[in-house]
Amino acid sequence: MAILEKIVVQDFRNIALAELEFSPNVNCISGNNGEGKTNLIDAVYYLSMTKSAFSSSDRYNFRYGTDSFSLAGTYLMPGGQHSRFAIQVSAGEKKLKRDDKPFPRVSAHIGTLPIVLVSPSDISLVSESGEERRRFLNAVLSQMDAAYLSDVQQYNRWLLQRNKILKDTLPDSGLLDVFDGRMDTLATRIHAARKQFTEALSPLVSEYYALLSGGREQVSIRYVSDLDKGPLSELLAASRERDLLLRFTGTGVQRDDLDFLLDGHPIRRCGSQGQQKCFLVSLKFAQYELMKRSYGFAPILLLDDVFDKLDMNRISNLLSLVAGQEFGQIFITDSNKVRMASLVDGITQDRAYFETVGGSFTRL
Repeated sequence: MAILEKIVVQDFRNIALAELEFSPNVNCISGNNGEGKTNLIDAVYYLSMTKSAFSSSDRYNFRYGTDSFSLAGTYLMPGGQHSRFAIQVSAGEKKLKRDDKPFPRVSAHIGTLPIVLVSPSDISLVSESGEERRRFLNAVLSQMDAAYLSDVQQYNRWLLQRNKILKDTLPDSGLLDVFDGRMDTLATRIHAARKQFTEALSPLVSEYYALLSGGREQVSIRYVSDLDKGPLSELLAASRERDLLLRFTGTGVQRDDLDFLLDGHPIRRCGSQGQQKCFLVSLKFAQYELMKRSYGFAPILLLDDVFDKLDMNRISNLLSLVAGQEFGQIFITDSNKVRMASLVDGITQDRAYFETVGGSFTRL
């Protein structure tokens, strides 16, 4: 498994400069709200995914008054070798190196350092549009399957070009035929990967939810796609007249969604706040389990303010379960260091505690 041994963060959010060494097991970061706990978690996430978990644009990650930031992490990799990954981001430019050798493409790094994040922002998976749930699917599947990531990137490029043609004064029908055929091949593979993943994910979410809720309700996930009705090329042919009228592509995997169900009903409408939180934690732990199976080792697990989502007994049960299954490296944030210590000390003796004030971190 990949273990983050040391991180150097410069000018990222409110962190001017931090150089920290971590435990290979559990790392606990405490501090008041707004002091930098989540920013450190996001820096670890960024080193894996080459983007922030919370900001769609890198300009929001620059420390106030700066126009660039850098992150570097030294990892113990599967197989026992050490590697240093470094990312330098400035306005309009992002450079990524492994052991001082540049990556030809930033996306080629995705999946090298598998990671799972559980955070309060996960509520957007329930409350927001299907775009958030597609982003979740892509983030997980891209880590486990480089071919999937390539397919999604190519599909999106073809989709963008198709939409440009639809906006032309006299759209070229022959060119649209070519685009439809190429998008069909990619969409078929994307659809198959998402369907297979959802079918594996749903029963695991149900198991974790039962552990957290005491089995009072049943939860499930249903994958919804236009391609359930047939091949994309046929769907695009049938909807071309409408697409020409509306001047954009209204059919395809860019409209895929996940239905989160509680006793067969949408959890968004019928689930309480507590049930939704319980479901989301179950979803992320199920993701963690599937990624562990795929890689053959546990990904890094980031738990950001997760103790505020669930009662102490339930979260203790979850952490004990993870710790009892050859867990990987875990990072936990909480504003209450006493509460955090009471849980973590019962799981492992190999842990490190950090406290942050104003973006500065102290190992306790």
